[in-house]
Amino acid sequence: MESFTNNILLSNLTRIRWVAIIGQFLAIIFVFYYLNISIPIYFCLLIILISVLINSYSFLNNKADKYLSDKQAFSFLIFDTIQLSILLFLTGGIYNPFSLLLIAPLIISASYLPIFYSICLLLLSLLNVIIISKFFIPIQWNQLFEVPLYFAYGLTIALVISLVFIFIYVYLFASSSRKLSAALSETQSALSDQKKISEIGSLSAAAAHELSTPLNTIFLILNDLKENKFILNNSSIAKEIGLLKSEADRCKEILLTLSKNPENLKDNFLDKTKISNIIKLNFDKFNSQNIKLNLNMQDKNGEPLIQIKDELIYCFGNIIQNAVQHARKIINVEIKWNIKELLITIEDDGIGFKNDILEKVGQPYISKKENGMGLGIFIAKNLIENIGGSIAFSNNKNKGAKVEIKIFRVT
Repeated sequence: MESFTNNILLSNLTRIRWVAIIGQFLAIIFVFYYLNISIPIYFCLLIILISVLINSYSFLNNKADKYLSDKQAFSFLIFDTIQLSILLFLTGGIYNPFSLLLIAPLIISASYLPIFYSICLLLLSLLNVIIISKFFIPIQWNQLFEVPLYFAYGLTIALVISLVFIFIYVYLFASSSRKLSAALSETQSALSDQKKISEIGSLSAAAAHELSTPLNTIFLILNDLKENKFILNNSSIAKEIGLLKSEADRCKEILLTLSKNPENLKDNFLDKTKISNIIKLNFDKFNSQNIKLNLNMQDKNGEPLIQIKDELIYCFGNIIQNAVQHARKIINVEIKWNIKELLITIEDDGIGFKNDILEKVGQPYISKKENGMGLGIFIAKNLIENIGGSIAFSNNKNKGAKVEIKIFRVT
C-alpha cells in the first residue's frame, strides 16, 4: 500500500463544511418556502444542525492550523458522506440534483489520503448511491413528475460510474503529484546537505590557514626558550616546556591532516577547478571493485576551469557512483569543450538502461536497481538544470549506459 503524508489542514476542512452547511440550509429553505415543495424540513434541519455542532466542536477544540492525520481526515470525510446521503434520502434520493455532491468528499480523499482510505470511502459512496436509489422519501412535486424505470437505472449507473471514474482519475494525478513533491523535497534536502558539507569544509580550511600563523609563532618562542640557559638549568621548567612543545606538535599534525583533505580545501580546490579533478575524486571515492577509469580529453593541457557549485558536486558524485556500480571492468569518460560550454560523456560497460526504464529515466522513483528509489538521478538532473546545464541518458554501442552532461565554463 502506498503511503503519503497528507497536507489537509483542519481549518480548510471546516471552511469547506461551513460552505456546505450554508448551501444545504439555503437550498432546503428555498425549496420548502419559495417553491412550496413538501419535504420533511424539520428532519433536514436536524441533520444540518448536527453538522453545525460537530463543525463548531472541531474548530473550537483543535488548533485551526493543525494538520489532520489520515484517520482524522478520513473520519471527517466519512461523516460528510453519510450526512449528505441522509439529506438525499429525505429529499428524493437519487432524483435529487444535488446527489452529484457525493463526489466532493471522494475527490478530497483521492487527492490527499492513502489508497486504502480512499477505496473505503469509494465503497461507502457507492453503497449510499445504491441505497438512495431504492429507498428514499419521495418529493411531493406540485407538477406531474414520472420517471421511466430505465431512466432511473441509468441515473444510478451513471452516478456509480462517475464516482469510480473521478476517483481513479483524481487519485492517479494526485499520486503522481505527491511523488514529484516528495522527490523535489529530497532534491532540496540533498542540496542542503551538500552545502552544509561544503561549509564545514570551508571552516576547516579557514581554521587550518588561520591557526598556522600563531602556531608557527609558538614554535619559534618554544625553540628560543629551550635554548635559554636559565631554562636548561631548571629541570622542572624544561619539562613543562617539553610538554608544551609536544602539544604544539600535536596541533600541527591535526592541522596538517585537515589541509591534506581535498574536500576541505575550498579556498583553492572548490573555487575553480578542472572537471577531471571532480571525476577522479568521485571515482576514487566510490571505486571498490577495481574498475578502471579511462579519461579522454580534447586537449590534455588546455582543459578549462569551471566554477564549482554544490549542484555539480552532487550530480557528478551520483553519476560516477552509478557508473561504478553497474560497470564490469571500465568506465570511459570523455571531456570536450568550446568557448561557452563543456560536454562530459560518461559511459560504462555494464548492461545499460532497460528500454522501459530509458523512456522514464530522470523521473522520480524510476531506478535500475530492484530495490532502488530512483531519486539519485532525478535529483542530479534537476540540480544540473537548475544551474543552466542539461543531462541526457542513453545506451552506447556496446549496450552500456551513457550519460551526457553539458555545463557552462568560466574560462
